[in-house]
Amino acid sequence: MAEPAYTVASDSETAGEEKSSSPFPETAIGIDIGTSHCSVAVWNGSQVELLRNIRNQKMMRSYVTFKDENPSAGVSDQLSSEHDMLSGASIFNMKRLIGRVDTDPVVQSSKSLPFLVQTLGIGVRPLIAALVNNVWRSTTPEEVLAIFFVELKAMAEIQLKRPIKNVVLTIPASFSRFQLTRIERACAMASLHVLRLMPEPTAVALLYAQQISNQNVNTGSEKIALIFNMGAGYCDVAITATAGGVSQIKALAGSAIGGEDLLQSMMRHLLPDSETLLTSHGLDDIKSVGILRVATQEAIHNLSSQTSVQIDVDLGNGTKICKVMDREEFEEVNRAVFDKCASLICQCLHDAKVDTEDVSDVIVVGGCSYIPKIKSLVMSICKKEELYKEMKPLEAAVIGAALEGAVASGVSDPFGSLDLLTIQATPLALGIRADGNNFVPIVPRNTAMPAQKDLIFTTANDNQTEALIIVYEGERKKVEENHLLGYFKITGIPPSPKGVPEIRVILDIDASSVLRVLAGVLMPGSHQPVNPVMGVRMPTVDDGHGWCAEALHRAYGSSLDLVTVPKKI
Repeated sequence: MAEPAYTVASDSETAGEEKSSSPFPETAIGIDIGTSHCSVAVWNGSQVELLRNIRNQKMMRSYVTFKDENPSAGVSDQLSSEHDMLSGASIFNMKRLIGRVDTDPVVQSSKSLPFLVQTLGIGVRPLIAALVNNVWRSTTPEEVLAIFFVELKAMAEIQLKRPIKNVVLTIPASFSRFQLTRIERACAMASLHVLRLMPEPTAVALLYAQQISNQNVNTGSEKIALIFNMGAGYCDVAITATAGGVSQIKALAGSAIGGEDLLQSMMRHLLPDSETLLTSHGLDDIKSVGILRVATQEAIHNLSSQTSVQIDVDLGNGTKICKVMDREEFEEVNRAVFDKCASLICQCLHDAKVDTEDVSDVIVVGGCSYIPKIKSLVMSICKKEELYKEMKPLEAAVIGAALEGAVASGVSDPFGSLDLLTIQATPLALGIRADGNNFVPIVPRNTAMPAQKDLIFTTANDNQTEALIIVYEGERKKVEENHLLGYFKITGIPPSPKGVPEIRVILDIDASSVLRVLAGVLMPGSHQPVNPVMGVRMPTVDDGHGWCAEALHRAYGSSLDLVTVPKKI
């Protein structure tokens, strides 16, 4: 019997006298789009409920298969085997690719995936293509995500018996604002409105706040928790201070490392001369890479419960691998990944100014939380004998997103289960280009939101009548090593010697992390701006934003530069 097809209710179908049968018709759903798996949850009136697809799965594979003209996602599609997903016709790992240019190391490492990732190395969006009927069919991460969102939306509408419009999405802490706009664009393509974009550890922190609040024990006293979240594509760490249902993020740290990096390191270890095979995309090569990938995934999975595994695999091209792999060898092969995890934890503790003795609970979630080395590494750094056990590692983030969806939708609970608040923090510093080619932060990393910060600059040249405000996000000193968010020009500066005009740049971030940049010019002795203040929402750049910075430099050089005015003591 054929499986029922998902259908999305149109506005006309829900108009008129027909009313939704859902008790919470406007409650936003929570979606956790993972690199390898995804899940959807919603507040059902008394608790968060995870939705299931037509195969009764709460955790669904994050991929889209292109079959002729009808792509299908892992929500509704059922592949006969893992090898089918690695045949070249399926696109996955889209969360690792979205919003990145072809010079990004993450994109370069993705060229070994069994679909086409083609780069030119010039700072533009990479070409991504699926193999359909022996022809490469190009697509984009946004399009792939949109197809996935369409199926998730349809699945939720069938189960909840109402149209779905609003969502709360979890995102990696290390995502740039440009990547966030790409996620929002994919949602818009699927007719979804994003109420909140929550860093994954922030969503976990909200669930932790609810659990602590429900315990009704010392709810007024503050509890410090370290949250470590590592999935297939990203690793995030957060320090949260929780009291009375309010969770404040004290520090965030993240990086694009995860299970995919462990997998690729192992594949190269098992087949040392595999570079040509991994980056070639002939039909036989794709099949061989798929076989190697499946065998390696299984070995890593089994090493979580066994001290050693036997790997026997025939790649079908005359190459056979027969090897016993133990945990020690696996950990040594991936030492760089584990070292990076450790550095993120230490960085987060340092930024939050928290000693390990002050940490009440250590929470480890995400797909990689089952790896023994991950558990022991986190416990060792935090000097703990055991981890927090009140959460399911694969469900914590989506439950937190669903809780935020209910809170943001204005749903109230008579038992106080939704009396929750998370005060988010900026994961990266925000500032502008000044003092030559330097990045001058105005909003430091880990600033609580909402926030408004300002800094005074002045002209770098005599009789300079214009100034270029170029906004960046990041932590590096040189601007080219950070994320370009946008730019605009201030005009009408009265001609005067350099250093005389005062140009005040204000960065305003609201509770939803929307960034506006304002800039005005004051002359000595005046309290009113010379011209109307410029206010621009960021980001403003689109594809090829690396080219934008080069074009600005070629067009203006240093003629519109700014320098920082030292703060008066």
